[in-house]
Amino acid sequence: MQTEISGGEEPPSGQEFQTSKELKQFKSAGRGFWHDVSDQDWNDWRWQLKHRITTVEQLQKFLPTLTPEEFAGAKLANHKLALAITPYFFNLIDPADENCPIRLQVIPKESETHTAPWEMSDPCGEDSHSPVPGLVHRYPDRVLFLVTDRCASYCRYCTRSRLVSNASGYDFHPEFDKQIAYIASHPEIRDVLLSGGDPLLFSDEKLEFLLNKLRAIPHVEFLRIGTRIPIFLPQRITPELCAMLKQFHPLFISVHTNHPRELTTEARAAIGRLADAGIPLGNQSVLLKNVNDDVTVMKALVQKLLMCRVKPYYLYQCDLISGSAHLRASVAKGLEIMEQLRGHTTGYAVPQYVIDAPGGGGKVPINPEYVLCRNAGRVLVRNYEGKIFEYPENADGTPNSKPPQKIEEPDLCKCS
Repeated sequence: MQTEISGGEEPPSGQEFQTSKELKQFKSAGRGFWHDVSDQDWNDWRWQLKHRITTVEQLQKFLPTLTPEEFAGAKLANHKLALAITPYFFNLIDPADENCPIRLQVIPKESETHTAPWEMSDPCGEDSHSPVPGLVHRYPDRVLFLVTDRCASYCRYCTRSRLVSNASGYDFHPEFDKQIAYIASHPEIRDVLLSGGDPLLFSDEKLEFLLNKLRAIPHVEFLRIGTRIPIFLPQRITPELCAMLKQFHPLFISVHTNHPRELTTEARAAIGRLADAGIPLGNQSVLLKNVNDDVTVMKALVQKLLMCRVKPYYLYQCDLISGSAHLRASVAKGLEIMEQLRGHTTGYAVPQYVIDAPGGGGKVPINPEYVLCRNAGRVLVRNYEGKIFEYPENADGTPNSKPPQKIEEPDLCKCS
């Protein structure tokens, strides 16, 4: 039986519905300032990398509406994390909106130089779990294999900004032989995640070499690649790359998308090529202030991901990385968004909200409270509408023979 302690979700307003509809449309990034570039060059991922925006002078040329804080941040960018934006991804920025959700992710701000007392250079404690350079062994049966410190474009909230781009002098040098030897000598390792930096910046040949080495280890069952290339540089997802990756099943790829505008027609096509190669795809988002800390935006994102054949996998609370306070949304906001996803859209679209416990504690699931209480004869649970249901179960886990009773409000106090 049931009782209701709070009202269900209000029907979406006309404006919310229209906003969601617009966010879920697939649009091309276009050519923008590069309209005279040939199709051959524009669709060449190496051309895109060669013509990235990497200096404050270039940024000011292409984005004359830079705010004073952005200009100061761009001048100082290489002291923390390099500035780099592919021409393709730059075209998604709204030059008229200083709070554009794409702009906030890739344009440096002076705020990056301000470190709050609780922020850290290595918030996930990766260095303390690194038995050999470039390898993190934090969980019992899996390792993080860092292959490069380079990305196609640089996210301003990057968890590995101490390492990625080498702007801060971390001097990252992976040692593939030692990394592979460690994995081979630890039979408990069955799952290897290639990350960095971005592994898909490697040539097909170099990436194939690494995957072959890992596949030759008998106890490695499962390979994964973490990448933002389909979003920053969809031109890199060539048929040749997909054919090469197809050799290494089971191989999963986690993409990183934070806002529905990032899912363009170009990104959808690139992701589709990976899916057609039989590669299961998941998405990892970071909860970011003024980017996706809004249920209309997040719902559009997860639904749009499903249309791209990508399962929303994780929603991360923004790590306590130095200089990221201006982008960090609250845990309360994250829980509010999860409340408005569960039950209000298909379960396939609902990611797991997690905090990567500061200092190296690993991912901790963060969920709204759905189990209200549990005593000797029943479990009381709340559904997405706020209605309460009784599940009859004895303390030892065996079924209670009594049928569920109608639950009245005062009965909630009898759960102790």
